[in-house]
Amino acid sequence: MGDYHFVYKDLEGSSTQWDDIQRKLGNLPEKPPVFKPAPFAPAGDEDSKPIDKAWIDGKTEEELEDLEDDLDDDRFLEDYRKKRLIEMKESAKIAKFGSVIPISGSDFVREVSQAPQDQWVVVILFKDGYPECRLLLQCLEDLAKRYPATKFVKIISTECIPNYPDRNLPTIVVYYNSAVKATHVGISSFGRRCTSESVALVLCQSDPVLNDGQGGEQSTEAVLAGVRQKFVERVIKEHEDDDDGSSSD
Repeated sequence: MGDYHFVYKDLEGSSTQWDDIQRKLGNLPEKPPVFKPAPFAPAGDEDSKPIDKAWIDGKTEEELEDLEDDLDDDRFLEDYRKKRLIEMKESAKIAKFGSVIPISGSDFVREVSQAPQDQWVVVILFKDGYPECRLLLQCLEDLAKRYPATKFVKIISTECIPNYPDRNLPTIVVYYNSAVKATHVGISSFGRRCTSESVALVLCQSDPVLNDGQGGEQSTEAVLAGVRQKFVERVIKEHEDDDDGSSSD
């Protein structure tokens, strides 16, 4: 004969009225909680992320060009790409110097006095053969590379000002909107040890003279913060180089 015995299993978590009464009387244990699986969440897909400003911010010009081929019909991407390209081109226009430009007396008005509005111009009056002039010029060359949106020029002192005393060399004159904003006479103006950072700190004491052309904040404090950071990095590197040199002996 076949086995006709079977076990009836109700829906999980369900209970009879009799069982409920027995549980209230303490004759049956409490029902175990109903098992609930954790909600399913598919793994994130980079390609499925929405294309918004956060997604494409930081893309280079080449990456934006590549994205245009794949997503040419995305209006937001196209508009944003055009905006970014304009910003990059404007930044390239601003950062156009990068060195200390030699000028003559006949160039002074055009290159300094008639410089475009909102253009900082740092002029060094110097003469060849003076170690102090050579040292300060080296510092300015370094700063000109770091801050290519600031214009640095050099001119032989007597071509700029006839009979200018050699004892005042080197001299730096800072111009902005055709006006003299600061004058620094002699190498001692830049501290006991003249470095690129000490020169930058003096130049930016009251005005944000140095501009890297990256479109960032150009307040005096922002520029000084960047200069201090460069100073710390240089000191750390010098110490690391000294340690490497001593360990190799």
